[in-house]
Amino acid sequence: MYASREDIGYDFGDDSKVGSKPIKPNPNIDGGWAWMIVLSSFLVHILIMGSQMALGILNMEWLEEFNQSRGLTAWVSSLSMGITLIVGPFIGLFISMCGCRTTAIIGGILNALGWILSAYASNVHYLFLTFGVTAGIGSGMVYLPAVVMVGQYFQNRRALAQGLSTTGTGFGAFLMTALLKYLCTEFGWRNAMFIQGAISLNLCVCGALMRPLSPKELREKYVVGNDSEENRAKALSQSTETIKSNGVLGEEPEKKEEAANEEVLGSVQHIEIGGKSGSGRSMYGLRLFKTVSQLTVTVRRGFALWYSSYFGAASLFTNRVFVAFIIWALFAYSSFVIPFIHLPEIVKQYKLSRQDNVFPLTSIIAIVHIFGKVILGIISDLPCISTWNVFLMANFTLVTCILTLPLMQTYIGLAVVCALIGFSSGYFSLMPVVTEDLVGTKHLANAYGIIICANGISALFGPPFAGWIYDITQKYDFSFYIAGLLYMVGIIFLLIQPCIQKKQSRHKSTEEAQV
Repeated sequence: MYASREDIGYDFGDDSKVGSKPIKPNPNIDGGWAWMIVLSSFLVHILIMGSQMALGILNMEWLEEFNQSRGLTAWVSSLSMGITLIVGPFIGLFISMCGCRTTAIIGGILNALGWILSAYASNVHYLFLTFGVTAGIGSGMVYLPAVVMVGQYFQNRRALAQGLSTTGTGFGAFLMTALLKYLCTEFGWRNAMFIQGAISLNLCVCGALMRPLSPKELREKYVVGNDSEENRAKALSQSTETIKSNGVLGEEPEKKEEAANEEVLGSVQHIEIGGKSGSGRSMYGLRLFKTVSQLTVTVRRGFALWYSSYFGAASLFTNRVFVAFIIWALFAYSSFVIPFIHLPEIVKQYKLSRQDNVFPLTSIIAIVHIFGKVILGIISDLPCISTWNVFLMANFTLVTCILTLPLMQTYIGLAVVCALIGFSSGYFSLMPVVTEDLVGTKHLANAYGIIICANGISALFGPPFAGWIYDITQKYDFSFYIAGLLYMVGIIFLLIQPCIQKKQSRHKSTEEAQV
């Protein structure tokens, strides 16, 4: 199979320079403040992804309150989940301009506002706007920075760090399911959403913990663990090979852009000096003009990086393996989301509510999901194990469980399948690692934004499609079968494209050797 990032495909380079002199590793890379970033990301996953995994509780409340079809009501949950992920590429633009910390704090406020406004919903369509769109966009503005920051702070323990931080989804699903069930029972679903909105304001605290790395610290990241000459040579070889095969995104345009920006700021400073020398002139207008100019420069620089990543000559879409990864993401996420949204209804249909009340099936998925992420992360960080292979094996296990779940009509059978779904879906912690291996750290925010956008499209249409199929057939069986088959198509793309890429690389090397 595929044993390294070179075998998977090609990347876009990390702009790392490995000099002949040893550089002292930054203590915050793979340690120090990096673990605070993991804690911040962990809490973000609890408050955002965990809450979304517990929406099955609210979905049943909405069905009783508004008397709408299952397909229409499911759109509320799927809009929230889908938009959280779909806005990824646009959040990448915010990150390029404002940084992860500012983006996450604004997102936390927006997410809390969405929950609070949803408490006053008079119909399902009102929830589409407040909970689906407002809370969804806010969630996306916090979620992407949380993932990107972990990737920036870790080099040698990336899979483990991502695994630990994303276990918050499992903890959150377990805790939020119990919390929302209790709040809905004691206070009603409207007050429950109001309280949840107040809790969501803690996302702003999580965002404040996301201290950005300086460019110097980012460069030092790539010398961690490269103490030997052999490792330095390997790192330099990878960097050189990357530039030869792909080029660096917008390197020349970036230099021109920086020159233009310096010219703008220089002219502002010249005006400011003139303003100081001129008697009787107000400096307030000049300071305002300088602030606006600096903001304009920041926006232009961020937009240029964002635009070149998606539409430039060496855009992310020229990486064929990455494109195959996007196609996989379009089909994968709905297979994981559908059980969370519709399992409470399936349990009710099979008359298993008594057993499920003792230990809910969604809680089984959530708890095992925690161990799955940590264990798969530890396995992937082993020197002799390929992250890509672990990722593929987990995908095969998950799609098998999705196709098997409709055949189980006893609580024990459903519990076993749900446990396997929870463990195998732990591969979500490997997605940022695989993405970074494909495109490099510099373009991780934009690339991962595209991947979660594709996941968002999958989450957006998956639950309503399952509800629509149920409205027609009065069964959920066909929903799982169709979702599983589409998921299998995505896995096939992941298998085929790297083989083609590897074959083309070998053919090109042979031709160069002959010349």
